[in-house]
Amino acid sequence: MQPVPNISPQSGSLLISEPFLQDENFVRSVVLLCENNELGSFGLVLNKLSIFKLDELLDGCELRDKEVYVGGPVEQNTLHFIYQGEQVLADSISVGENLWWGGDFTELMEKHRLGMVNTADFRFFIGYSGWESGQLKEELTENTWIVCDNAYARNIFLAEPDDLWRVILKNMGGDFQVLANYPIDPRLN
Repeated sequence: MQPVPNISPQSGSLLISEPFLQDENFVRSVVLLCENNELGSFGLVLNKLSIFKLDELLDGCELRDKEVYVGGPVEQNTLHFIYQGEQVLADSISVGENLWWGGDFTELMEKHRLGMVNTADFRFFIGYSGWESGQLKEELTENTWIVCDNAYARNIFLAEPDDLWRVILKNMGGDFQVLANYPIDPRLN
């Protein structure tokens, strides 16, 4: 039995791809929904590592060997970030309890130089996931996504990227625990 999704996800909700989603951009994905309104939706895939490190993408970047994730298939020439904890950047947008999206990158680098931020609390992304007006709602109706609130967001920074999809489903309990064990290819069951 497929759990019934929440049709009205809010900013800060996590979108968990259904077990047999075949879109290569979103197989076993966990997406943090940063914005959702009548104009469309914006999110970041939390569990797809890119082949790049941050200092390879930005000349002069002092964050050596900092992992960069693929936030989605849209505009992969853009850089985005989230962080946990207290708000440390003035322009950051709250996307849940102790979870922040964006802010001034120059301010972040300055605070890093001064030792005022812990970069382990930050995740960086190239590209993003975007939906036109009504598109995400349609995908939810088709059971493409399971929506959960950001109570499970602590896992973003604790679980290994390859395990995040399964960890969140297991932590949601009930029927979701069963989904967490589905094979990618049902013929292997």
